Amino acid sequence: MKKQPRQYDDDDGRVICDMDVDGMRWHDRRLRRELRDQRRTRSVPPGETMTRSEARLYTWYAVLAALTIVAVFSVTWVLFTLFLTKVWFR
Repeated sequence: MKKQPRQYDDDDGRVICDMDVDGMRWHDRRLRRELRDQRRTRSVPPGETMTRSEARLYTWYAVLAALTIVAVFSVTWVLFTLFLTKVWFR
């Protein structure tokens, strides 16, 4: 006779902490392999992938945004230094 798992009223079936760890006697490699295969076979819907030109443009705009932020901080630092040397310490 197989032992039946207990049914709790507040159990919604979610896993809080996965205890399927290498080295434990209940470790199941098959389950991990199946999950990995599911992630691989999950296809990206058409229109969700970027073409090379779109990726290049996206990268260019990200670099441009980063350079803008660096420029703003640099100008602020230079103006602050000028303020300190020309006004504050006089």
